[in-house]
Amino acid sequence: FRGNTRVEEACEMYTRAANMFKIAKNWSAAGNAFCQAAKLHMQLQSKHDSATSFVDAGNAYKKADPQEAINCLNAAIDIYTDMGRFTIAAKHHITIAEIYEAELVDIEKAIAHYEQAADYYKGEDSSPGAVDCSSANKCLLKVAAYAAQLEQYQKAIEIYEQVGTNTMDNPLLKYSAKEYFFKAALCHFIVDELNAKLALEKYEEMFPAFTDSRECKLLKKLLEAHEEQNCEAYTEAVKEFDSISRLDQWLTTMLLRIKKSIQGEGDGDLK
Repeated sequence: FRGNTRVEEACEMYTRAANMFKIAKNWSAAGNAFCQAAKLHMQLQSKHDSATSFVDAGNAYKKADPQEAINCLNAAIDIYTDMGRFTIAAKHHITIAEIYEAELVDIEKAIAHYEQAADYYKGEDSSPGAVDCSSANKCLLKVAAYAAQLEQYQKAIEIYEQVGTNTMDNPLLKYSAKEYFFKAALCHFIVDELNAKLALEKYEEMFPAFTDSRECKLLKKLLEAHEEQNCEAYTEAVKEFDSISRLDQWLTTMLLRIKKSIQGEGDGDLK
């Protein structure tokens, strides 16, 4: 018993030290102290406290050593999955994905962690439209956006179609469905014009509200311009759309990739 008491005291001291390091903004030392506390909690068979300390360590390291932050968060994830706490594990996978996005700029690894988070959210959720389902969708949409940027169009299309189909029957999310079908169609378009036409017909049939959307109308104009190899008409259609709904970086990139496939297109600009 005495041995355990001493370990508990050591645990408390490491945690107090960690918090003091945090106040002093010495993030590496804080991370290290939380890590030591986590290991001692594990020794005491206190899984939950150990996981919490690993998360605290990860959050401290985030400000000083991104790779070490990932190591600590992975240690926490291992404990949470072992305890069957998949929703919490998913949340920390998202944090790791964000570190890979912003700090380490390793998009492939970010994708892997977003996918893992989506899997855990889906596994925890049985009824479509529930909170975890929309959390899974958020992660999947991140994966789709990056996949398209990395020219993994088939993967992006599958996700956009899946999320679009999941949301089109939900009165609260229905409005977003047109955006997902629009993005799926653009990915099709980059690969093959005929595929894009067929996909567009399919989306209109599945989701009649799509037909009246500005996105659908733009796609039809772009397909027509592409067919006629008319660069000016293509640019004009994009310009008109952009004047009402600003194009974000992702859409601009995709629309440029399509434009470059029009013969004689050399300036690589949409405006």
